[in-house]
Amino acid sequence: MTPDDQFMRRALDLARAGIGLASPNPVVGGVVVDATGKEVGSGTHTYDGLKHAEVLALEQAGPRARGGTLYLNLEPCSHQGRTPPCADAVIAAGIQRVVCSMQDPNPLVAGQGFARLRAAGIKVEIGLLEAEAKRLNEAFAKFIRLKMPLVTLKAAMTLDGKIAPPPVGTSHSKQAAGGSTGGWITGEIARKYVHELRHEHDAIMAGVGTVIADDPLLTDRSGRTRRRPLLRVILDSWLRLPETSQLVKSAQGDALIFYSQADESRAHELEKLGLQLEKVSPGPDNERPDLAEVMRHLAKHDVTSVLIEGGATVNWTALSSGVVDKLFLFYAPKILGEGSVPFVASAGQGHTHVALTARRVRLHQFGEDFAVEGYLRDPYHDGTLAK
Repeated sequence: MTPDDQFMRRALDLARAGIGLASPNPVVGGVVVDATGKEVGSGTHTYDGLKHAEVLALEQAGPRARGGTLYLNLEPCSHQGRTPPCADAVIAAGIQRVVCSMQDPNPLVAGQGFARLRAAGIKVEIGLLEAEAKRLNEAFAKFIRLKMPLVTLKAAMTLDGKIAPPPVGTSHSKQAAGGSTGGWITGEIARKYVHELRHEHDAIMAGVGTVIADDPLLTDRSGRTRRRPLLRVILDSWLRLPETSQLVKSAQGDALIFYSQADESRAHELEKLGLQLEKVSPGPDNERPDLAEVMRHLAKHDVTSVLIEGGATVNWTALSSGVVDKLFLFYAPKILGEGSVPFVASAGQGHTHVALTARRVRLHQFGEDFAVEGYLRDPYHDGTLAK
């Protein structure tokens, strides 16, 4: 590993430390190395801390930054925002060389920071560990360009694509009772990682059917610090949400219900229990909330990323509506068989040539379980399919 690789990986690790703390800003880590090759400053951006990573690193380095190298996972800003342009701070510190993973997707920056550094005589090198850096800030990239959150659909299923045993009372429910099918589908390692996924997101979304059937908390239990609570979003057309559910009982301004059909008196009843409610237009089925409109509402709340953990109906509604950018699907080495609940409640696309296809697929192992991660859309390009 070259020194450049080593220091850039250090910058990426510092950026990761900002997950949950920087949104709606990007996660950024910075490392200053002096003229002798020694690290003399480092910084991680957090939204509440205000100062950007490169400024924190430069302040820590002080005069030792002069003639040195700055490593960053994201281009220094060149515009006046909540803070002065970071490119000016880099120039003033006497940095001789900047190594950066990627250009800022923010249209207000988009290469102008690099141009300002070069105009000041600083050597700029771009692209080191770019793919890794892009994954870190894919939610920011979509949000800052399109004013829409990055949407990831997560599900856990068996090898035959089932997310739950047959519903109680069906002709198949008896044969599925007991054994491994009566408990969690995936193992403890995979379930623990789900909370890492929740920590990476601003909001989690489920349908009211999931709340009624499972009574989940839908909270981030990763143990990691976050700037604002994970926003728990429920799709509930007729406001059937049980007032005795864990979600209602634990709501402290972190539960938002979208409905499309219920009357306002029921909405007022739930608001008195500490829930936030927003009425939206029904979607193509003329009943359930329109998910594109839901995502626009969430963006107004500075939600840059949404993790969907729904049932079969919500899964298909999300996929068919076109709001899903990314998939993270867990598989357990189990088979539940006929009558069990499928991943999506739909007749499907009908032909393989129009099937939804994930691109840039990665596989992850979690004990005996595995997960498939892939993209339906590229978060760095306007509405285009991932390649």
